[in-house]
Amino acid sequence: MTKKVQQLDRVIIRFAGDSGDGMQLTGDRFTQETAAFGNDLSTLPNFPAEIRAPAGTLPGVSSFQLHFADHDILTPGDAPNVLVAMNPAALKANLGDLPRGADLIVNTDEFTKRNLAKVGYTANPVEDASLGEYRVHALPLTSMTVTALAAFELSKKDAERAKNMFALGLLSWMYDRPTEGTVGFLERKFAKKPEIMKANIAAFQAGWSYGETTEAFSVQYEIKPAEHDPGLYRNITGNVALAYGLVAAGVQSGLPLYLGSYPITPASDILHELSKHKRFGVRTFQAEDEIAAVGAALGASFGGSLGITTTSGPGLALKSETIGLAVATELPLLVIDVQRAGPSTGLPTKTEQADLLQAMHGRNGEAPVPVIAPRSPSDCFDAALEAARIAVTYRTPVILLSDGYLANGSEPWKLPDVADLPTIEPGFAEAGQEDFQPFRRDPETLARPWAIPGTPGLEHRIGGLEKADGSGNISYDPANHDLMTRLRQAKVDGIAADIAPLEVDDPSGEAKVLVLGWGGTFGAISAGVRRVRRGGGHVAQAHLRHLNPFPANLAEVLRSYDKVVVPEINLGQLALLLRGRFLVDVIGYNQVRGLPFKAEELQNVIQDVIDSE
Repeated sequence: MTKKVQQLDRVIIRFAGDSGDGMQLTGDRFTQETAAFGNDLSTLPNFPAEIRAPAGTLPGVSSFQLHFADHDILTPGDAPNVLVAMNPAALKANLGDLPRGADLIVNTDEFTKRNLAKVGYTANPVEDASLGEYRVHALPLTSMTVTALAAFELSKKDAERAKNMFALGLLSWMYDRPTEGTVGFLERKFAKKPEIMKANIAAFQAGWSYGETTEAFSVQYEIKPAEHDPGLYRNITGNVALAYGLVAAGVQSGLPLYLGSYPITPASDILHELSKHKRFGVRTFQAEDEIAAVGAALGASFGGSLGITTTSGPGLALKSETIGLAVATELPLLVIDVQRAGPSTGLPTKTEQADLLQAMHGRNGEAPVPVIAPRSPSDCFDAALEAARIAVTYRTPVILLSDGYLANGSEPWKLPDVADLPTIEPGFAEAGQEDFQPFRRDPETLARPWAIPGTPGLEHRIGGLEKADGSGNISYDPANHDLMTRLRQAKVDGIAADIAPLEVDDPSGEAKVLVLGWGGTFGAISAGVRRVRRGGGHVAQAHLRHLNPFPANLAEVLRSYDKVVVPEINLGQLALLLRGRFLVDVIGYNQVRGLPFKAEELQNVIQDVIDSE
């Protein structure tokens, strides 16, 4: 039968189910096909911290949201247009986000009395009137999958596991997604299990065929490809982009790359990805703990490699003493902190921006460290390169603050031309110097020489005790300690002259309100600003990449506007720094829900500030 095709400019889909239902895989496959089709997209994976939470319970719900469009978009979307709920827990956990009139696809096979009772439903919401404001598609997805796989020699349990592929096939038909990539993926993934591979492909194709033939879905939707600048694109997550940026930094500097890491959510994927790239001179070491990991990385830097360590907030706390040692020894070191919700173990799989003050001040003594934050998943590549450039050029540890949203979220990334990547010069000290001074500084950067151990004539003392200016000998002289402390601070402060000034987006020139953000809030802030401007409001926007030191023109920017709004996923850490440094009473907007901001809430916040003028 002929189905009606309806044109849409954008759609937000959320797959939700038990953590064992394969929702992350389903969402990722839909995303990959959407990227191949050419839509602009942004994703928001959301999953439990437990390896396997109790099946059918609210803590065990895993979801994957994808926003894709025929135009430039900035966020995973505020609310889904389509929710696929594989069980009652998935429905209950996500129903509050669903707007009236949205499509709701429910796997009725899982709506048993037992599963309903687990999440507090006294009656089946699919059968009563409680879902009346949605377009409900009640489908026995599990049993339809088992029926479609009847010809395969699979147990009922194994056949049921393919229900996510049936759902993926159905949604792929609904939104006219390509299928070849998913079939190829399944062929590769289950190459050693041909029966499982064939069954998953059959379930996927059965879902597509069901959409094509059933009367339950009379409309197929089409979202045309977005217009992009010419070039080669791929879909990329923040963690993979960070890994690629680190590899590029190794190549562009000519330095061997050494990662000392201890697995921790949500940073572990950087370790996994870097371990695949030994052909680029990458060495990865999975240490026994966080302290050993950073110690190994700093030792590698001492030996002439680009030392890197990856972690999240709890690990950054454990690494603090060794980061202080890197400050004292003045060696390059990259510390990647993929922030998560805390304190302590907190919410390991949820996002937050609450490590800024720890990155700025979380060491004993005066131990200044440059701090950089990427603003989007693809921007993690460029941020990693910039962090490496600063670390090598200025002989200092650098902390890069990513977050869980950027790490796991994805978007299209235009592959850069390798010829355009910055060259990073290590500038090693040369052998055979008669009067080598390990702490004689470059007059422009205040960086000390990087002397490789074992190089004739470059023998020098190293360690955490205070060093005499120039000679590097141990010194307890009060005046020398004051001098060295000020020199280390001046070195970091001087980086401000080597970074781009803060750019302000103020198209009308009439704005009296500036919205200033940092890190992963960029997409939501930008979307909120767009909405305000479409409504006739005048608002300026700026976003910080360099948090220590701040751009040299930041004070001028802040004082150019009557009011400055600073949205943060913490309780006001950047706002505190701005007030203390620049004496500007910024307006903080703070939420710590473990989720990124929604564009609508920031639109309302910005509009309220404008209206109060």
